[in-house]
Amino acid sequence: MNGQNYKKSISVNAPTKAAFDALTINIADWWTSEAGKFEKVGDVAKFGFSGRNGYWCFKATKLDSDQIEWECVEALHIHEGMPKEIEQEWLGTRTLWSIDEKDGQTRIQLEHQGLTPNLHCYEICEAGWDMFFVDSLKAYLDTGVGKPFS
Repeated sequence: MNGQNYKKSISVNAPTKAAFDALTINIADWWTSEAGKFEKVGDVAKFGFSGRNGYWCFKATKLDSDQIEWECVEALHIHEGMPKEIEQEWLGTRTLWSIDEKDGQTRIQLEHQGLTPNLHCYEICEAGWDMFFVDSLKAYLDTGVGKPFS
């Protein structure tokens, strides 16, 4: 996909194993309390938002200690006042997470392939990832307390 994908990185004071766990089995602690888990490649997990904004289902396509990939296999993004096309815009997109350690800090990079400025949902989703990835995941890994949707 093109170079306009949503892409951000954070540095945290947690070990790489904690970052891996946060992106596989502890997602409810920083993204949404209605989060599934990924224990092995092929697992499908649902991430809901109390019926307010719909849900997304992702399939784990890679679960290596330093790289994690999810593919969106089902999407229903509800956002009042937006075109109906917004509902399926994440379908087929992929989230690529990379984890590395340098100088006692763990760096996590997220690239959401397919989440590009030409989508109806881009600004909404960019703000959402900034809130949950940049703020909540960082807080969770730095302090043990995230700010998931609940």
